[in-house]
Amino acid sequence: MTDLAHDADAGAATALPEVAGVHWRARVDETRLRRTARAWTATTVAHVVPFVGAGAVLFAVEPLAAPVSLASLAHAWIIPELYAQRGANVVRPKRLRADARPAAETRALGLLGDLVGHDARELHGRTGLVMERGHLGIWLVGPAGALLVRPGGHRTHCWCVRVPDPELPVADRIAHLLLALRADEHGFATVANQAFSGATWRVRRRMAALQRPAVDAARVAARDLGRA
Repeated sequence: MTDLAHDADAGAATALPEVAGVHWRARVDETRLRRTARAWTATTVAHVVPFVGAGAVLFAVEPLAAPVSLASLAHAWIIPELYAQRGANVVRPKRLRADARPAAETRALGLLGDLVGHDARELHGRTGLVMERGHLGIWLVGPAGALLVRPGGHRTHCWCVRVPDPELPVADRIAHLLLALRADEHGFATVANQAFSGATWRVRRRMAALQRPAVDAARVAARDLGRA
């Protein structure tokens, strides 16, 4: 999990200093995202097709081997689900620590509310995620990671990234990541560690029920981007 500490103004347009710490990574852009998407798809296919093929061949050769064939097909289904679970985990809601300070959490929530509009505040109140429109797509930002729903709404990239200060309230963590995203969207995606790239519906089904409306809203907004 990558650490990210950034307190730039929301309107800043400078590169994140953390990018220098991952100088070996190619800067994320449209071309890089498309290549990454193809690579994830190819990897998934390479894992799934052998199990599907083995199940089909076993059943064709020996129908009595149907239980084994079904087990092989189950593996073909489970593998993409495990990948999607890994992606959904980057924004999975976490319980507040026992020593969390309610007053600090409330103040942080107020500061976060000042950074976003009414619709984003309302969505965060229901789901714990902040929706932000970017050049690369529609982002959903949580305290320890972010989802990027690409234009068209069909594919979602999941990134794990966190603010290193363990004492910060949850809303402050989201605010830090949101400011970093606004300052340098491409740098933000470069610094963060990618956990998954795949179908939006697959990520959605692995998320907590309370967070799914955020994905639905992001997918609608991303479809608008795809038509633009």
